[in-house]
Amino acid sequence: MTHHAAPPAPQAAQTTVIGLMSGTSCDAVDAAAARITRDGSELRLTPLGMVSEPYDDELRHALAAALPPGRTTLADVCRLDTRIGQSFARLAARADRELCAGRAELIASHGQTVFHWADGGLVHGTLQLGEPAWIAEATGLPVVSGFRTRDIAAGGQGAPLVGLIDRMLLRGHPGVPAALNVGGIANATVLTPDGTPAAFDSGPGNALLDAAARHLTAGRLDRDTDGRLAARGTVHRPLLDRLLAEPYYVLPAPKTTGRELFHSGYLRTALDAVGPLSTPDVLATLTRLTARTVADALRPFGVTEVLASGGGTRNPVLMTALRQELGAAVRLRTSDAVGLPSAAKEAYAFAVLGYLTLHGLPGTVPQCTGAAGPRVLGSLTPGRTPLRLPPPLTQAPRTLTVTPPPAASPAPAPWR
Repeated sequence: MTHHAAPPAPQAAQTTVIGLMSGTSCDAVDAAAARITRDGSELRLTPLGMVSEPYDDELRHALAAALPPGRTTLADVCRLDTRIGQSFARLAARADRELCAGRAELIASHGQTVFHWADGGLVHGTLQLGEPAWIAEATGLPVVSGFRTRDIAAGGQGAPLVGLIDRMLLRGHPGVPAALNVGGIANATVLTPDGTPAAFDSGPGNALLDAAARHLTAGRLDRDTDGRLAARGTVHRPLLDRLLAEPYYVLPAPKTTGRELFHSGYLRTALDAVGPLSTPDVLATLTRLTARTVADALRPFGVTEVLASGGGTRNPVLMTALRQELGAAVRLRTSDAVGLPSAAKEAYAFAVLGYLTLHGLPGTVPQCTGAAGPRVLGSLTPGRTPLRLPPPLTQAPRTLTVTPPPAASPAPAPWR
């Protein structure tokens, strides 16, 4: 456990934040540490590194069993909420120790999404597990959590919540830039020529690929690592056409989806309808499905550049398919090209959202989620000392610049 002296109220100029994220792949927790500095309308993010730990096998299996289409009990939910919170807490303490020299000032925890209640194009509620009290107890630091609910209460989709961060990051890029994250679900933000952003979940990223790997190998594999199986297969057009007929794809943005729709039962129903296929052919088809639905969702905006992040960027077969579907006129790069590590981009995004909440600034863009207006997101759990907030900032940042840490620079002084 990391011990901290009582911190004074955080200063607006610079804050060291740890962002915690576990996505819809539900397999691990990522912690990304950042030094965030405000300079007028510019927010500067200096990445301090990332650590990641997989859920232990027992927790991972319990979580998988509780997710749709599985059934669960309140006892199961309580156990998962506690054990996920403890997993987040251990990693947060490690990140503070290893990445911040014990000088972190704030934790921003996304938690683990287990259900997103979407129906008829509207979102009525959401549930992220991972009780923040465990994180506060282990680190002694204040924790911002529960980011999505306020946007939903304001009539929004509650996802994707990275739209504001993406808009700040993409400002100044020529043409029509887009940010794409390929996790379990793929989401994108597009910055149109007049500066108006649009954001949406395009559909499955890795969710169906991972479900197919588990189902077709009887649990021997959790994923198609590096797309090796898909590379040996051929796209099965009848299966692809059946999957592309999913009504979700034609819904207008803003829109959100999750494993409530794209789960193992959904996949098995589609496979049963087309008859036996080889494992490589199924995975090749699902890889093409992800690439096609992303490209189809971006095409109407006339996108000229895509900055990709998330676990899907580590799959060369998927990236090749995405490049083919987008076409030669669209420049596809990873977010590493602008200094934001693609493996940790969403964890860094939630670090920024936590910073905004701490300083009384909205974390949403109504055009991206459909909410009635911008909202300050999340709830704050005090750390080991009484919670003292800095004065609210009156000017919201317009741009986000990623700056490399100076070589051998000393860590900033903590709030002591």
